Amino acid sequence: MVFSSTLFLLYFLPVFLLIYHIVPKSWKNYVILLASIGFYAWGAPKFLFVILGAIILTFFFVRELYEAKSTKKKRIFTTLAIILNLGLLGYFKYANFFIDSVNTLISCFGLKPMKWIEIALPIGISFYTFHSITYIIDAYRNVHKPFKKLSEYAIYIMAFPHMIAGPIVRFNTIADQIASRNETIDDKLLGFYRFAIGLAKKVLIANIMAAQADAIFNGDILTLSTPNAWLGIIAYTFQIYFDFSGYSDMAIGLALMMGLNFPENFNLPYTSKSITEFWRRWHMTLGSFMKDYLYIPLGGNRVGKRKMYFNLWIVFLISGLWHGASWNFVAWGAFHGLFLVLDKMFFLKVLNKMGGFLSNLLTFIIVMIGWVLFRSDSLPFAFTYIGKLFSFTGGNVFLPNPDFIRIILIAVFFAFITKFKFGQKLNDFFFQKQLYNTKQHIILSLLSLILLLLSISFIISSDFNPFIYFRF
Repeated sequence: MVFSSTLFLLYFLPVFLLIYHIVPKSWKNYVILLASIGFYAWGAPKFLFVILGAIILTFFFVRELYEAKSTKKKRIFTTLAIILNLGLLGYFKYANFFIDSVNTLISCFGLKPMKWIEIALPIGISFYTFHSITYIIDAYRNVHKPFKKLSEYAIYIMAFPHMIAGPIVRFNTIADQIASRNETIDDKLLGFYRFAIGLAKKVLIANIMAAQADAIFNGDILTLSTPNAWLGIIAYTFQIYFDFSGYSDMAIGLALMMGLNFPENFNLPYTSKSITEFWRRWHMTLGSFMKDYLYIPLGGNRVGKRKMYFNLWIVFLISGLWHGASWNFVAWGAFHGLFLVLDKMFFLKVLNKMGGFLSNLLTFIIVMIGWVLFRSDSLPFAFTYIGKLFSFTGGNVFLPNPDFIRIILIAVFFAFITKFKFGQKLNDFFFQKQLYNTKQHIILSLLSLILLLLSISFIISSDFNPFIYFRF
């Protein structure tokens, strides 16, 4: 089940919100938990008991490590909990990749490939694992007391707004809210506005971009012209941004309707003037997680320059692998890691001398080239595609449809909204302002309702198009 489906919008969500708001306060968490279990079971019933089993074991491991008197015992239970969760991730997500890579290698020496039954990937396992890790490590470091109730921990892991595709919510930032929270009508209205905006991003912009990007990326790469190669990656660049940020907006909005505050995940990343800045604005909860739970434990900025550069590059190599079990994702992570290292070495100084517009343009082009690696099914395809971007060759021409022309202009405006004076005020009003008066609430409610109805009408009349990050 996805947020942009009629099943979710017309049945699941209305029924959930109705029940959630009529039951006593003491029952609300159980409603969230049961709804989340149902939400997950609808899409991946065969993996439900795997997830529930891991939740139960992790909960008891963490309780034991927190109550342990000796450091040795703490470390034992911490290790067990981490092995359990990383082991599940490794088996379900990377076993196929490992076996395929080994088979490819040994076939070069004329050896027979190993026989292997393909393993299906549980939905949302990458995000589930990172939420589990932050719970385990925060308890070990005494950042926050672990949950007393298994049901509360299960909500933290399985809450349907964030379980499938984030944002990655730190345990210490949400724990107290799950246990006890104050819900206000203002928060619920803000949640509705945010949800409607996110749905519109996905349905009215990302899906239109996807049609153009898919037509080009799924075509014959050998006859692809340079103009159409650029058209395809520009379309995908805006598709993935409005798709993923749209999902994050919807997740944040749904959480607000329940009195929960999820962290922001995007902050106009395409306005960045360097790759370093890009990663402060793109998938911010992932960057924060990688920094605090991997980069800093490796030494952070406290080690020598060479080791710091290597650690930074390795962190982004792992980040790429986290996104998907494929060499193109590894290459994407290595690509971004390389530019982050170059930024620290000298490239930031070069960009600063170029001025705002040129540094923004160059960064945007670098990001787009990276998206070729991300979107491609294989490295040979990606390298051929990148070659087409700069070969200035003719070939098959895909003329963009009229819908694409109109929507790309809207996409550019909203992706670079703070570059315009009016856009800056509009962005501040929708995303920075927290308190609205009655008149503003009425206007925003009407606008959100229009966006919601328009999005639903598009969903009903179009093909199913899931969120990109659902496969991670």
